[in-house]
Amino acid sequence: MKMRESKVLQKLRAGQTASCFKVNIADAVSTEIAAMSGFDCVWVDQEHLAQNWSVYSAHVWASKAHNMDLMVRIPRGSYSDYVKPLELDATGILVPHVMGVEDAKKIIEMTRFYPIGRRAMDGGSADGAYTNMDFHEYLADANKQRFVVFQIEDVEALDELDQIAELEGFDMLFFGPGDFSQSIGKPGDWTNPILLDARKKVAEVARKHGKFAATTGGIGMLDEFKDMGYQFINVGADVVGMSAYCNGLISQFNKSVALAGSGLESYK
Repeated sequence: MKMRESKVLQKLRAGQTASCFKVNIADAVSTEIAAMSGFDCVWVDQEHLAQNWSVYSAHVWASKAHNMDLMVRIPRGSYSDYVKPLELDATGILVPHVMGVEDAKKIIEMTRFYPIGRRAMDGGSADGAYTNMDFHEYLADANKQRFVVFQIEDVEALDELDQIAELEGFDMLFFGPGDFSQSIGKPGDWTNPILLDARKKVAEVARKHGKFAATTGGIGMLDEFKDMGYQFINVGADVVGMSAYCNGLISQFNKSVALAGSGLESYK
């Protein structure tokens, strides 16, 4: 029995661009809809959302049913917080607020098996097919087919960005514009020159050292991101789409009700 190959890594290693969609809603229907629509990956969140492990397990099942990858943004806690999503058979983890090279080294040690790191070893979970995989193939495939992403979202991380990118054992540098804008004292200033320069630098440094560049933004920025060298791009979220849909519906509803109440409806 083989570990399922990562669709994202397959595309990135072929020089292609991979799509991602962020899911906040607990019900895995959102993940399944994204998968059925053709996204390469869904990103679920443990850093900000209070959902239990059964919820994340359901999202993993929904993604696997349609051969889509699933990435979990983990909380910064113990080593178990890093490896449990992988043991549920999530395809990758996104580690927030990577601050420097020593921080990055510790993450690699916790999330990669020998000879790269010293990840806690089990093999009896979903990613090891509940012991149905050859043990040594399991270790090798977990290092090769599961991705680790470092989120660069603090100005301090730029000082050691080259040293971070040189490390073996992770796959992507992910530029996070939201917290980065806060770290420079300009929350929400998306056109600030420091932020724009940092976004370009992350992509340049990632490619320079053979890593993939990842980020998030509106679909209208897709071509700009690709031109910078970004290959893994999150372009939407379930709560954004549902909010826009509900706001549009209620706006149209309220206009219709107001028109009818004014007595003008009869002249249409």
